[in-house]
Amino acid sequence: MDITIYIRELLFGHDCVIVPEFGGFIGNYTVARIDKSTNDFFPPVKQISFNKNLNTNDGLLIGKIAEANSIDFSEAKAVVAKYVTELHRKLNNGETVVFEHIGAFVNNQEGNVQFEPDGKANYCLNSFGLEPFQCFPLEDYSVRKRIIKPIDKDAINRNEHLRKIMWRAAVVVPLLTLMVVASLKTDLLKSNIETSTLNPLAAAEFELNKEAIEKSAIAESVATPIVEIISSAPEISIQNVQYQIITGSFKLAENAQKHVDELIKRGYTPEVIQAPNGFFRVCAIECSDIETAGLKRNSILSMFPETWILKKDVI
Repeated sequence: MDITIYIRELLFGHDCVIVPEFGGFIGNYTVARIDKSTNDFFPPVKQISFNKNLNTNDGLLIGKIAEANSIDFSEAKAVVAKYVTELHRKLNNGETVVFEHIGAFVNNQEGNVQFEPDGKANYCLNSFGLEPFQCFPLEDYSVRKRIIKPIDKDAINRNEHLRKIMWRAAVVVPLLTLMVVASLKTDLLKSNIETSTLNPLAAAEFELNKEAIEKSAIAESVATPIVEIISSAPEISIQNVQYQIITGSFKLAENAQKHVDELIKRGYTPEVIQAPNGFFRVCAIECSDIETAGLKRNSILSMFPETWILKKDVI
């Protein structure tokens, strides 16, 4: 039986494997190294040496053979003894005995056993798969030199300008959003005097005649959404007050009539009132008190968001 296969297997996990009555194989760990003369890099290695004085049976090799071949200890011991006897015979006859991937044995002139290890064998598990390689140094390279990248001042200025724009946007956008939400949910941003409707023609007229409407509005109250008509006529005693729900104000009578037709379709009985500024106001509802007028205005706002209340004194 060739016992070298068991010796090799044990050398991967043990630093010393003894062959009884022959000698012991010792694993010597060597760190990774560089051969500067050849620029070769070598991984960590576990080199094998031999000591013929370590020949006392420690049971390691014999136990491995017994376990691998399912035989008892005494039978495994006999197998090793037979192999060692044959090994001594070959060496005494001047033959060279080779342990594959371990090394070679030969007797010198004095009759002492000499061992030459296999330089390619590496029993260090941490170096499994690592092979020596050659790497030449870079020419004219110095670790003291630093490559300084030119600074792009234009890029820095662009980034700084972009940061300023983003900062301003972060402040302005939330404010604009808050203003839009407030204008939709409350009357805070609504004018106290409304003069247009959702009718596209009426909206266009309002934009074209905004200045005329604003001049007319000066004569009306702006403190509350209720507008009072101020007459230049002599003072007359007022017997009653009416509140009119105005849903639109138009420069052209044709557009006012279209708005009237729309109100009629929705079940209202509107009337057209000519304002002092020449515009035609459409009144959808008349109320005798301000509380009712406010409720009516709120009920119609969803259909005509530009609705406002006009206070009219009745003689």
